[in-house]
Amino acid sequence: MAILYLVPNVLAEGDWQHVMPAQVYSILTETRYFIVENIRTARRFMKQVNREIDIDECTFFEINKRTQMQDLPRFLKPLVDGNDVAVISEAGCPGVADPGADVVRMAHQRSFKVVPIVGPSSILLALMASGLNGQNFAFKGYLPVKPNERSKEIAALEKRIRSEKQTQIFIETPYRNNNLISDLLKTCSPSTLLCIAANITSEKEYIATKTIQDWKGNTPDLHKQPVIFLLGN
Repeated sequence: MAILYLVPNVLAEGDWQHVMPAQVYSILTETRYFIVENIRTARRFMKQVNREIDIDECTFFEINKRTQMQDLPRFLKPLVDGNDVAVISEAGCPGVADPGADVVRMAHQRSFKVVPIVGPSSILLALMASGLNGQNFAFKGYLPVKPNERSKEIAALEKRIRSEKQTQIFIETPYRNNNLISDLLKTCSPSTLLCIAANITSEKEYIATKTIQDWKGNTPDLHKQPVIFLLGN
């Protein structure tokens, strides 16, 4: 039976073998059909894993916010024909804060075997390193862009921290990181814990958890850097 492999991508520059199992090598080397968020990024990652892969012999289907649901059956046609397919995330794990979830859902509906491969997830790595509640947590994705709406959402997240003991995890477009931090410091209670996890798995990795009070006047410049934010108590 053909398999839909879910292959994670690296979060930062460096040796892929430091963050992923050797199984990735054989899957990328032997598979000829790929569903990816960005073809250029995927090709570069594949060459990093094995320079001998003949990229020109591979077929790529691009899935992103412009992809229509009616396109997905075509992406899965190789499975119907008995060929394995690999979904490669832009960074991290496919299907987690990633458009690949729609393909995986359709594969299950058609009874294809889905195999997730171990790899780095910035969300889980940040939670692991935060010291915040890992028994009850929620990933919120992006918060609202408009300042007033964002402040209201932050207040609502903080309320859930208090009432449900639930760690709140979210991200921001890299060029708005510093604005988000400023709003967190203005909106949250001084005793609320904020974890800032930046550049995870890279040489510039930065992870720190402090109270809002302790962060004030002592925040790093995170402009245009990949960051995960966590709030807890």
